[in-house]
Amino acid sequence: MTWTDHRWIPSVEDVTATIERGAATAPVSSPKSAPPAKRPSSRKPGGFLASSNGKKAVMAVTGVVMVLFLVGHMLGNLKIFLGRDSFNEYAHALRTLLEPLAPYRTLLTIVEVVLAASVVLHLWAAISLARRARKARPVKYVTKKSQASGYTTHIMRFGGVTILLFLVWHLLDLTFGVVNPKGSGSAPADRMIAGFDASRWWVTLIYVVAVVMVGLHLRHGIWSAFQTLGWANRTRYRALKGAAALVSAVLVIGFLAPPLAITFGAVK
Repeated sequence: MTWTDHRWIPSVEDVTATIERGAATAPVSSPKSAPPAKRPSSRKPGGFLASSNGKKAVMAVTGVVMVLFLVGHMLGNLKIFLGRDSFNEYAHALRTLLEPLAPYRTLLTIVEVVLAASVVLHLWAAISLARRARKARPVKYVTKKSQASGYTTHIMRFGGVTILLFLVWHLLDLTFGVVNPKGSGSAPADRMIAGFDASRWWVTLIYVVAVVMVGLHLRHGIWSAFQTLGWANRTRYRALKGAAALVSAVLVIGFLAPPLAITFGAVK
């Protein structure tokens, strides 16, 4: 700094030092607090149905629906042993239930829609679980799989495809009459007896193979449903295994009795 005529004139260095001191002592505003980071959601897209447990539950519920349908269908088929009229009356009653409160074939259509949805959902869940299992285990185990495990896998995989193909044929034959000798305009009992006539032994053979596949598929499916529901503990293991085998055996025998009786001439 310099003095001129008794006056103090600050130098450039004094001004710079003053500015720096002011900057150093100036109040600093605190930054705004950042919002807390969001925790990643543990829930998978799609909710419960996207999980393995959800798909197993879908398979169990749709399996129950299909088993109930099979039981009702089997009981209806057995009416052929009571005569043609009894069987035709049963088939007619399926189409006229709820009349006149509801139009013709209303209840049967509802049952068919529910059954078709159950089949589609059952297949979707099974395919989804199989794909998930392959992704979780991209490299095959070196150890040899047990024969029981391989047997079950083949039954559930190829048996399901066989049953689906047979179902298409069965509908074309006995429901719509497209491939039935009596045609679509005949009575249900006439279509059934003509469909399993001895001259069409190969149809009966296909039916037997398909029904046996249904039984094997059903036995494993019922047991898997018991496991999914948490019922298959040590104390009930044998009882539930026996129940699954018993239900499957009853359905197989019940479904095979009418066509075999027709083919071998017991029902004419």
